Amino acid sequence: MAYVIIGTCVNDAACVPVCPVDCIYPRPGDADFATADMLFIDPDECVNCNACAEACPVGAVLPEQNLPPHLSRYKDINAEFARGVKA
Repeated sequence: MAYVIIGTCVNDAACVPVCPVDCIYPRPGDADFATADMLFIDPDECVNCNACAEACPVGAVLPEQNLPPHLSRYKDINAEFARGVKA
């Protein structure tokens, strides 16, 4: 189980420095950070600590198992972005 960032993300990066495993992308300083519409969590790296959800000012981070059906696509969106980062 991992946390998932949904489309209400404002890309302020409040979640990035609190993540103990650095699994949120893109990060400030990354080439694509300035143009990213939202941030993404790598589900393979996430340790389910809840730090990102607590830091998010707009409630855009949810536990995977709590995603309502209309937001379930964000699980795949986050995983796809993470695969691209690792490529």
